[in-house]
Amino acid sequence: MKKVEVVAGVIICKDKILCVQRPENKLEYISKKFEFPGGKVEVGETQKEALSRELEEELSISPKIDKHFLTVVHQYPHFELTMHSYLCQAESQDLVLHEHIKAEWLPKAKLNNLDWAAADIPIVNKLRADE
Repeated sequence: MKKVEVVAGVIICKDKILCVQRPENKLEYISKKFEFPGGKVEVGETQKEALSRELEEELSISPKIDKHFLTVVHQYPHFELTMHSYLCQAESQDLVLHEHIKAEWLPKAKLNNLDWAAADIPIVNKLRADE
């Protein structure tokens, strides 16, 4: 089973959290699902360096990356995902979608309104528990 290690940013601006929607994918279980933005950690990168690079590449943003929030290990049908999430602070909600098809800034109370990728649900649940 393939193992993939990624980082994700829980980006907060003015009490709202950034949620981004994945594009259509041949893997139905992640196609058009919402997620916290981020991506793969490359060889030689720290998790924070990878997150900073991915956020710049995917969204043209450079939020302040604060502390580790939650690591999730999720078994998808075709791979095992280990996702390290970090709390991030953005000064602006301005961004450019380079890969995702939609972005929403939502308060914690409305996070459950979206169709999340399975690996992101524990992060949503922990955010909601902190309300």
